[in-house]
Amino acid sequence: MTESAKVAIITGASRGIGAGLVAGFRSLGYSVVANSRSIGASGEPWIISVAGDIAEPAIAEKVVASAIEHFGRVDTLVNNAGVFVAKPFESYSAEDFESVLHTNLAGFFNVSQLAIMQMLKQGSGHIVNVTTSLVEVADSKVPSVLASLTKGGLASAIKSLAIEYASRGIRANAVSPGIVQTPMHDPTTYEGLAGLHPLKRMGTIDDVVRGVLYLEQSPFVTGEFLHVDGGQSAGR
Repeated sequence: MTESAKVAIITGASRGIGAGLVAGFRSLGYSVVANSRSIGASGEPWIISVAGDIAEPAIAEKVVASAIEHFGRVDTLVNNAGVFVAKPFESYSAEDFESVLHTNLAGFFNVSQLAIMQMLKQGSGHIVNVTTSLVEVADSKVPSVLASLTKGGLASAIKSLAIEYASRGIRANAVSPGIVQTPMHDPTTYEGLAGLHPLKRMGTIDDVVRGVLYLEQSPFVTGEFLHVDGGQSAGR
């Protein structure tokens, strides 16, 4: 069963940016395998939902296997699943540490390795990591050491992946959003959060989706960090 020659896997896909990415790739005619812990059936033949924790090896294997079984290939993997815990460094618990490392690092490693194995067979592919501009430009108003420890590592990994696989047709890029209007933020905080960006507004889900789709449609771009952050990375 194949609608198009292009297939995307998107993690953290049940809501927010992930759900927006599913819609964005479908608008380009891609078939999609969508994953999150609590995702339900899509009701659409070109979207296969796989529920479960992407950091668990068995779930990562099921996600990639589902793409191959239903659509025959994997063209793009968007590692969108992530955990952000904003606390002063001294306040992090052992549970916070384990939770962030589990999702942000193991969730990236397992599914990316399997996706790249399939991409190597095809001779092409694209990995996109969704990170945060805070890993490059820290903000005293938003304590984020665990995000920097994990998402910062993933940002560096993009350059390594881009160089390691460039000669074999696989690209690797990252999108670094600012603070985005998603269900994780209380609407009553929007005004204050908007003020943290030089453009004086929060990002939208559509802003981030446009960034990812730009990278997807730019075959000469690899190893790139695209800042979709209202100017945060430029300074304050």
